[in-house]
Amino acid sequence: MSGGFNNSAVNGRGRPLLHKRNRGAIAPGQPRAAVPTKSVRWVVAVLALAATAFAQNMSTGGIMAPPASVKPAGLENVGINQRLEQQIPLDLTFRDETGKTVQLGDYIGKKPVILNFVYYSCPMLCPELLIGLESSLKVLKFDVGKEFDVVTVSFDPNDTPQLAAAKKADILKRYHRPGAENGWHFLTGQAQSITALAQAAGFQYHFDKKTGQFAHATAIMVLTTEGKLSQYYYGVDFPPKDLRLSLIQASDNKIGTLADAVLLYCFHYDPATGKYSVIIGRVIQVGGGLTIVLLGGMLLLLFKRGPDHQLRRQGSSHQYVR
Repeated sequence: MSGGFNNSAVNGRGRPLLHKRNRGAIAPGQPRAAVPTKSVRWVVAVLALAATAFAQNMSTGGIMAPPASVKPAGLENVGINQRLEQQIPLDLTFRDETGKTVQLGDYIGKKPVILNFVYYSCPMLCPELLIGLESSLKVLKFDVGKEFDVVTVSFDPNDTPQLAAAKKADILKRYHRPGAENGWHFLTGQAQSITALAQAAGFQYHFDKKTGQFAHATAIMVLTTEGKLSQYYYGVDFPPKDLRLSLIQASDNKIGTLADAVLLYCFHYDPATGKYSVIIGRVIQVGGGLTIVLLGGMLLLLFKRGPDHQLRRQGSSHQYVR
């Protein structure tokens, strides 16, 4: 037979088996199609060039990305420059949430202060910063208004004391600790005072006329009792342990416990990371000192008991039965 039947293959009933041809297969004796080698080489070359360009772009920060040192348009003057150990001007004039005229020096001199910049109509970052700060402070055993104060300053000269009062009421409702209303201050002011304080603290921001909003970074600054910039913490989430140590250090160890003093001796604030890191050498010193104290205490106890204390104890424990 022809046309797809194989005469040599017969099923059990004497009928020929039907084999279907594979359309993609090449029949015996049929010549194979020529491979278009030029087209293949051209495709390979294009792919190689694309891969090389992709690798070069990724190595410089992404496809068509600017160098890491170049800020996007509109953000050239936005950021935070740390000015550690610098004094902030205490004679700058602002208004508190009640509309009363105040100076920064009214809040500085007795306790450490956490300074932060926001604007009260901010739709995103500023509320996140205040909520994050409040959440971290709630974990601390220290109380706002007792061991330390918080000063929140609006960098929008159009903000009013009424907006400041509303923001303060919202944050204190979350914090919910007695006396906090006397320790957390929400200030507004004129452009001259705002600019002077922001420059002294290294806080840079930019007003976008198209959106009507401010471009700014988020951070808090810890001030000493003298009003000097002690530490910076970036973002909207602040580790409570680091905040506690920073407040103790800014108070010149006037708050906190003996254990906190030991921790401050073993840990060091790193301005680059905004965190405390352990000092191995000092940990070894503290550990060695504790070991010496324990051994000395044991030797003193044994000396007080005397060499025959154990013998007397064993003799008194014997019982004689008749």
